[in-house]
Amino acid sequence: MSPGTGAALGMLAATVDAKAVAEIGTGTGVSGIHLLHGMRPDGVLTTVDPEPERQQFARTAFRAAGFAGNRARFIPGRALDVLPRLADGGYDLVFCDGDRTECLDYLAESLRLLRPGGLVCFEGVFADGRTVDSGPQPAEVLRLRELLRAVRESQDLVPSLLPVGDGLLCAVKR
Repeated sequence: MSPGTGAALGMLAATVDAKAVAEIGTGTGVSGIHLLHGMRPDGVLTTVDPEPERQQFARTAFRAAGFAGNRARFIPGRALDVLPRLADGGYDLVFCDGDRTECLDYLAESLRLLRPGGLVCFEGVFADGRTVDSGPQPAEVLRLRELLRAVRESQDLVPSLLPVGDGLLCAVKR
Protein backbone atom coordinates (compact mmCIF):
# COMPACT_ATOMS: atom_id res chain seq x y z
CA MET A 1 0.00 0.00 0.00
CA SER A 2 1.32 3.39 -0.95
CA PRO A 3 1.65 6.17 1.65
CA GLY A 4 -0.95 8.19 -0.29
CA THR A 5 -3.47 5.34 -0.16
CA GLY A 6 -2.84 4.89 3.55
CA ALA A 7 -3.29 8.60 4.21
CA ALA A 8 -6.52 8.60 2.21
CA LEU A 9 -7.85 5.62 4.18
CA GLY A 10 -7.12 7.28 7.50
CA MET A 11 -8.77 10.50 6.35
CA LEU A 12 -11.83 8.63 5.06
CA ALA A 13 -12.19 6.73 8.35
CA ALA A 14 -12.05 10.05 10.20
CA THR A 15 -14.54 11.64 7.78
CA VAL A 16 -17.22 9.04 8.58
CA ASP A 17 -16.28 9.15 12.30
CA ALA A 18 -15.72 5.40 12.06
CA LYS A 19 -16.35 3.34 15.16
CA ALA A 20 -16.73 -0.01 13.37
CA VAL A 21 -14.64 -0.89 10.32
CA ALA A 22 -14.47 -4.20 8.46
CA GLU A 23 -11.33 -5.00 6.50
CA ILE A 24 -11.14 -7.75 3.90
CA GLY A 25 -7.51 -8.80 3.63
CA THR A 26 -5.43 -8.18 6.74
CA GLY A 27 -2.11 -8.47 4.93
CA THR A 28 0.76 -7.29 7.11
CA GLY A 29 -1.39 -4.73 8.92
CA VAL A 30 -0.35 -1.57 7.06
CA SER A 31 -3.87 -0.66 5.93
CA GLY A 32 -5.25 -1.57 9.35
CA ILE A 33 -2.87 0.84 11.05
CA HIS A 34 -3.96 3.66 8.74
CA LEU A 35 -7.62 2.84 9.36
CA LEU A 36 -7.11 2.71 13.14
CA HIS A 37 -5.38 6.10 13.10
CA GLY A 38 -8.44 7.60 11.41
CA MET A 39 -11.03 5.84 13.54
CA ARG A 40 -12.53 7.07 16.80
CA PRO A 41 -10.44 6.21 19.88
CA ASP A 42 -13.08 3.66 20.92
CA GLY A 43 -13.37 2.18 17.42
CA VAL A 44 -12.82 -1.47 16.58
CA LEU A 45 -11.35 -2.82 13.35
CA THR A 46 -12.63 -6.26 12.32
CA THR A 47 -10.12 -7.76 9.92
CA VAL A 48 -10.59 -10.95 7.92
CA ASP A 49 -7.86 -12.97 6.21
CA PRO A 50 -7.53 -16.62 5.21
CA GLU A 51 -3.94 -16.79 6.52
CA PRO A 52 -3.61 -16.70 10.34
CA GLU A 53 0.15 -16.05 10.02
CA ARG A 54 -0.59 -12.69 8.38
CA GLN A 55 -3.00 -11.83 11.14
CA GLN A 56 -0.41 -12.63 13.79
CA PHE A 57 2.06 -10.36 12.02
CA ALA A 58 -0.57 -7.59 11.85
CA ARG A 59 -1.43 -8.04 15.54
CA THR A 60 2.24 -7.42 16.38
CA ALA A 61 2.34 -4.40 14.04
CA PHE A 62 -0.78 -2.91 15.67
CA ARG A 63 0.78 -3.26 19.14
CA ALA A 64 4.05 -1.72 17.90
CA ALA A 65 2.02 1.21 16.51
CA GLY A 66 0.57 1.77 19.99
CA PHE A 67 -2.92 0.30 19.59
CA ALA A 68 -4.45 -1.65 22.47
CA GLY A 69 -5.38 -5.27 21.82
CA ASN A 70 -9.08 -4.54 22.08
CA ARG A 71 -8.97 -2.16 19.07
CA ALA A 72 -8.84 -5.01 16.54
CA ARG A 73 -10.77 -8.24 16.10
CA PHE A 74 -9.00 -10.80 13.93
CA ILE A 75 -11.15 -13.39 12.16
CA PRO A 76 -9.28 -16.04 10.20
CA GLY A 77 -11.09 -17.43 7.19
CA ARG A 78 -12.19 -16.81 3.65
CA ALA A 79 -13.99 -13.46 3.45
CA LEU A 80 -17.09 -14.83 1.73
CA ASP A 81 -17.48 -17.38 4.53
CA VAL A 82 -16.95 -14.83 7.33
CA LEU A 83 -18.77 -11.71 6.08
CA PRO A 84 -22.29 -13.24 6.17
CA ARG A 85 -21.82 -13.69 9.94
CA LEU A 86 -21.19 -9.96 10.52
CA ALA A 87 -24.03 -7.61 11.55
CA ASP A 88 -26.25 -5.96 8.94
CA GLY A 89 -25.79 -2.19 8.98
CA GLY A 90 -23.22 -2.45 11.75
CA TYR A 91 -20.24 -0.87 9.99
CA ASP A 92 -19.19 2.66 9.12
CA LEU A 93 -16.55 1.64 6.59
CA VAL A 94 -15.65 -1.55 4.72
CA PHE A 95 -12.18 -1.73 3.17
CA CYS A 96 -11.68 -4.40 0.50
CA ASP A 97 -8.19 -5.61 -0.35
CA GLY A 98 -8.84 -9.31 -0.83
CA ASP A 99 -9.16 -11.67 -3.80
CA ARG A 100 -9.92 -9.42 -6.77
CA THR A 101 -11.95 -12.13 -8.49
CA GLU A 102 -14.43 -11.87 -5.59
CA CYS A 103 -14.75 -8.07 -5.63
CA LEU A 104 -18.39 -8.04 -6.82
CA ASP A 105 -19.30 -10.39 -3.97
CA TYR A 106 -17.45 -8.10 -1.56
CA LEU A 107 -19.49 -5.19 -2.88
CA ALA A 108 -22.76 -7.03 -2.23
CA GLU A 109 -21.68 -7.95 1.31
CA SER A 110 -20.43 -4.41 1.94
CA LEU A 111 -23.80 -2.92 1.01
CA ARG A 112 -25.42 -5.19 3.58
CA LEU A 113 -22.84 -4.45 6.27
CA LEU A 114 -22.79 -0.66 5.88
CA ARG A 115 -25.06 1.80 7.62
CA PRO A 116 -26.55 4.55 5.44
CA GLY A 117 -23.79 7.14 4.97
CA GLY A 118 -21.15 4.42 5.38
CA LEU A 119 -18.25 4.05 2.98
CA VAL A 120 -16.90 1.13 0.96
CA CYS A 121 -13.36 1.29 -0.47
CA PHE A 122 -11.54 -1.03 -2.89
CA GLU A 123 -7.75 -0.89 -3.16
CA GLY A 124 -5.82 -1.62 -6.36
CA VAL A 125 -8.56 -1.00 -8.92
CA PHE A 126 -6.09 0.29 -11.53
CA ALA A 127 -4.38 -3.14 -11.50
CA ASP A 128 -1.10 -1.54 -12.58
CA GLY A 129 -2.89 0.16 -15.47
CA ARG A 130 -4.45 -3.02 -16.82
CA THR A 131 -8.07 -1.96 -16.17
CA VAL A 132 -7.78 0.60 -18.96
CA ASP A 133 -5.56 -1.47 -21.27
CA SER A 134 -7.50 -2.63 -24.35
CA GLY A 135 -5.57 -5.89 -24.73
CA PRO A 136 -6.71 -9.29 -23.43
CA GLN A 137 -6.73 -9.35 -19.63
CA PRO A 138 -6.86 -11.97 -16.87
CA ALA A 139 -10.08 -12.73 -14.98
CA GLU A 140 -9.17 -10.48 -12.04
CA VAL A 141 -8.91 -7.42 -14.29
CA LEU A 142 -12.21 -8.25 -16.00
CA ARG A 143 -13.84 -8.51 -12.56
CA LEU A 144 -12.38 -5.13 -11.55
CA ARG A 145 -13.89 -3.60 -14.68
CA GLU A 146 -17.25 -5.12 -13.71
CA LEU A 147 -16.85 -3.71 -10.20
CA LEU A 148 -16.12 -0.22 -11.53
CA ARG A 149 -19.18 -0.42 -13.77
CA ALA A 150 -21.43 -1.75 -11.00
CA VAL A 151 -20.40 0.97 -8.55
CA ARG A 152 -20.75 3.71 -11.18
CA GLU A 153 -24.24 2.51 -12.20
CA SER A 154 -25.56 1.79 -8.69
CA GLN A 155 -28.41 3.97 -7.46
CA ASP A 156 -27.40 3.05 -3.88
CA LEU A 157 -23.91 4.53 -4.06
CA VAL A 158 -22.18 7.88 -4.56
CA PRO A 159 -18.77 6.87 -6.00
CA SER A 160 -15.36 8.42 -6.47
CA LEU A 161 -12.17 6.95 -7.90
CA LEU A 162 -9.15 8.36 -6.09
CA PRO A 163 -5.89 8.33 -8.08
CA VAL A 164 -3.70 7.33 -5.13
CA GLY A 165 -1.43 4.30 -5.15
CA ASP A 166 -2.86 1.70 -7.52
CA GLY A 167 -6.32 3.30 -7.42
CA LEU A 168 -8.77 3.58 -4.52
CA LEU A 169 -12.42 3.19 -5.47
CA CYS A 170 -14.68 4.66 -2.78
CA ALA A 171 -18.43 4.96 -2.56
CA VAL A 172 -20.84 6.26 0.05
CA LYS A 173 -23.97 4.19 0.68
CA ARG A 174 -27.13 6.29 0.32
